[in-house]
Amino acid sequence: MLGAACSRVEPTPVPAPELLAVVPEVAALLGLDPAPTPELTAVLAGNQLVAGMAPYAACYGGHQFGTWAGQLGDGRAITLGEIENETGDCWELQLKGAGPTPYSRHADGRAVLRSSLREFVASEAMFHLGVPTTRALSLVSTGDAVVRDLFYDGHPRPEPGAIVARVAPTFLRFGSYELATARRDPELLRRLLTHTFAQHFPGYRVEPSSLVAWFSEVARRTAKLLVHWLRVGFVHGVLNTDNMSILGLTIDYGPYGWLDPYEPSFTPNTTDLPGRRYSYEHQRAAVTFNLSRLATALLPLVGGVDELTAALEDFQREVAALELEMRGGKLGFLPEQAREVAPLTQSLERLLTCQETDYTLIFRQLSGLTLSDATLAPSAIVEALSVASYADAPQTQESHARRWLDWVAQYQRDCQRLGLSEAARQERMNGANPLYVPRNYLLVEAIDALEQGDRAPLQQLMSVLQTPYAPQPAAAHYAAKRPEWARHRPGCSLLSCSS
Repeated sequence: MLGAACSRVEPTPVPAPELLAVVPEVAALLGLDPAPTPELTAVLAGNQLVAGMAPYAACYGGHQFGTWAGQLGDGRAITLGEIENETGDCWELQLKGAGPTPYSRHADGRAVLRSSLREFVASEAMFHLGVPTTRALSLVSTGDAVVRDLFYDGHPRPEPGAIVARVAPTFLRFGSYELATARRDPELLRRLLTHTFAQHFPGYRVEPSSLVAWFSEVARRTAKLLVHWLRVGFVHGVLNTDNMSILGLTIDYGPYGWLDPYEPSFTPNTTDLPGRRYSYEHQRAAVTFNLSRLATALLPLVGGVDELTAALEDFQREVAALELEMRGGKLGFLPEQAREVAPLTQSLERLLTCQETDYTLIFRQLSGLTLSDATLAPSAIVEALSVASYADAPQTQESHARRWLDWVAQYQRDCQRLGLSEAARQERMNGANPLYVPRNYLLVEAIDALEQGDRAPLQQLMSVLQTPYAPQPAAAHYAAKRPEWARHRPGCSLLSCSS
């Protein structure tokens, strides 16, 4: 819509809503009682509005896979309104899958249970992993069937419909500012920035030097977010500019995935093949590109490119420094020691690519080794590392085992040289490396069960993911590497943007 940042629109009612799950912690943020009631279900299904709600769909644009896509907007997301809680914090409550909007582009505005559950779980999992993210309040089934073609291969099928209620201070994204500039509407851009600063970045002003300072702040937040993704092995899958939050939050969970084997070129999104623009190793380049597009959107009000270019260069340096510290931290080293152990972390990454090795489990196995023991047996090292290996019999592959033994010996020497105690190393490693992440195959198990009416696997998964760094004796299944049956099953390794 020309000259506007949003359009008023109400959710479309669904025939038989059922409240499948509520996150009490998120309900508390909003000052809501999480106890299921007919009214709560109706509101979270989009069937009922309460006093004060003024629903709208946001209008924004975006670069998708590196190409300007023009106007996009909330095609199936409707923000019900903003809630201010008792502490004065403001949260936007948004329903995803609540029906068509002016930006649906001839689509139905609905979402399927499969994609809605994935966003519901991932949002909360990321929060407990310590990764900046939007939150999820609820998951509601609609009673409707929604037709989707999972892999865009001409085989559409009906799937159960669902709505996820998501929560964030704002859902403003890079593309919100891009669209105003693309339409040569500096007044709309000015108004949008004025609102942004008043609500979310107090102290900034719509004048050149302050805009550059604000852009630098967005870049710093984004740098921290990116390095968190790399730390936990998260791959967003569709890092378009319309999927980048100005608050530095993970937003719009679609065809995401976590690294199972450490494959830097892994992308979970079939739409991203064969170029792998948004693969694990290319996320830094993708985010840099997106920030450059945001900088371009600010040019009409900034005037010159030099300051924005300098801010982008600062972002690159910030990411490099943060990633260096993160890689060292995953092995238990202090930030100030990261540069000294860079050769160790680099050789580890090369080693992990020599044979399929689970990215999550390998660091937990390494933390369990007693490196201070000068007589640590090679067999103990190989046995521990085999837990994270996808090879049938890694202990029989002598050349690979020898490389691991040499690497562990260097790790021991670096720990000793830098005075890193065993207790401190293990504590830092177990605080930086999760044991439980929402692997795609675990999500598929929960989806399959919920489609059959069994909520228990979803409830169990959500419970385990609340404490992802602490061993849970009854949760061995959730800490296991990807089973062989999941290697090629749709949804377990590759997904599409279809929902």
